Amino acid sequence: MEWSNWAGTETTRLARIATPRSEEEVAEEVVKARDRGLRVKAIGAGHSFTGVAVTDGLQLRMGALTGVTTLDATRGEATVRAGTPLHVLNAELAQLGLALPNLGDVDRQSIAGALGTGTHGTGLRLTGLTGGVRSLRIVLADGSVVDCSPEREPELFEAARLGLGALGVVTEVTIAVVPAFLLHAVERPEALASVLDGLDDDIEANDHFEFYWYPHTDRALTKRNNRVDAGTAARPLPRWRSYLDDELLSNRAYELLNRIATRVPRTTKPISAVSARALTGREYVDASHKVFITDRDVRFMEAEWAFPRAALADVLAELKTWVDTHDELISFPVECRVAAPDDVWLSTAYQRESSYIAVHRYHRQARGAYFDAFEAIAMEHGGRPHWGKMHSRDVDFFRAAYPRFGDFLAVRDRVDPARVFGNPYLERVLGA
Repeated sequence: MEWSNWAGTETTRLARIATPRSEEEVAEEVVKARDRGLRVKAIGAGHSFTGVAVTDGLQLRMGALTGVTTLDATRGEATVRAGTPLHVLNAELAQLGLALPNLGDVDRQSIAGALGTGTHGTGLRLTGLTGGVRSLRIVLADGSVVDCSPEREPELFEAARLGLGALGVVTEVTIAVVPAFLLHAVERPEALASVLDGLDDDIEANDHFEFYWYPHTDRALTKRNNRVDAGTAARPLPRWRSYLDDELLSNRAYELLNRIATRVPRTTKPISAVSARALTGREYVDASHKVFITDRDVRFMEAEWAFPRAALADVLAELKTWVDTHDELISFPVECRVAAPDDVWLSTAYQRESSYIAVHRYHRQARGAYFDAFEAIAMEHGGRPHWGKMHSRDVDFFRAAYPRFGDFLAVRDRVDPARVFGNPYLERVLGA
């Protein structure tokens, strides 16, 4: 059976598909596949742009293992089945008066898939999702199920918090949660030069700050999201405004504009100029997950790199210079964010305050030289690529980029010496 990921950047033929409904079934499927000489990959939404979850063997579809199983409000922890999509988890937590402290802007991924590739949001004082993992359960290549945490199997825990699916199949995660909170969102178009002039102030003054630069223009869309005081009432967007901005303009009209740009490339610059000014300023107060998440129905390819925080403006300036001096026509905005340092071995924010820049292309367009040019700039500024987004780096690069990379490989050698959970992508980034 053929399978392709969400963006269509990876395609494979599968020997077998299974949809386990319990942890025991996961273990049984892993052992059967191993005994038949099949490699194994668990899959969530298939939202990674790289081949991290690709297999030619057994694909475990984890969609039947969903939901919150236990809560510990005193410790601020929720235990969640690995196949739970983030949008389902957000809704369940909200019903319980809880929330994740930070999120990215997409919620289609499963919780295990988001953790396994290092999904993050924005905010100088907040880590990515992996920074909140307290413990997890994982099925290893021999079919054993291991509970791991900082106290139990600590080395496996440290590696598996962001494990790339290389160590086993995560079946359950205990993650930090907080009381549900509202965010005051202020979104508006601004001149790019003005945004960069006030960049440090905005990063430090706001709980969550990000902006999108529209190539071929000097315009950006800024987003400042801040927690409100207790007792503040929600003021969500009117339904008509939400439908106009998020459904008609950001999805339906944007899909049409990108199709036009693909068929008639010379329209790309005018389209980018129109897009940069189409979304006017707006301000509202709503539940955190409703503010963080942006509905994205337009499919695209993406590359994202993390840098030391101070490099953001320089990297963006070099990228803008490249776009302005080459013939590549780019119809998607460039996303810029920040995150706190963490101690997760393979996290892009390991031991440093980080800025992130993500570039995109419409999925029907050729990659061109854009992603390669961005990667070359990124490498000159100490960049680390997002594990689930497009890049060409290999094991030698990562060995130098991550101080605990050797420790991760040692854990992998111990728990999966036969590479039951291997695939070509992991062979490139982790070695055979």
